[in-house]
Amino acid sequence: MNWIILIIAGLFEVGFTSCLGKAKETTGTESYLWYGGFLVSLVISMVLLIKATQILPLGTAYAVWTGIGAVGTVLVGIFIFKEPATFWRIFFITTLIASIVGLKAVSSH
Repeated sequence: MNWIILIIAGLFEVGFTSCLGKAKETTGTESYLWYGGFLVSLVISMVLLIKATQILPLGTAYAVWTGIGAVGTVLVGIFIFKEPATFWRIFFITTLIASIVGLKAVSSH
């Protein structure tokens, strides 16, 4: 269950970084709404990370959380913000995913 909580926390990390990207592209009230989404997503992500680290090893949980956020944010950047999907970006994202899976595999919880 704690791994599921951690994955959801990582997805909310993707949410708060995506909201920052959208806020940067907008102005006025719409921008403030995206910043509001950022704050809500940030709080949810942190609360879930805290909950997960009560059981899971801190170093592993943090690495997985940031890994999910990094992979998700790069994918959002490619698919939503039209950032380049170069060979090296995809290669290193793939190695990051392999590292996250490896950390999960060797974790004692």
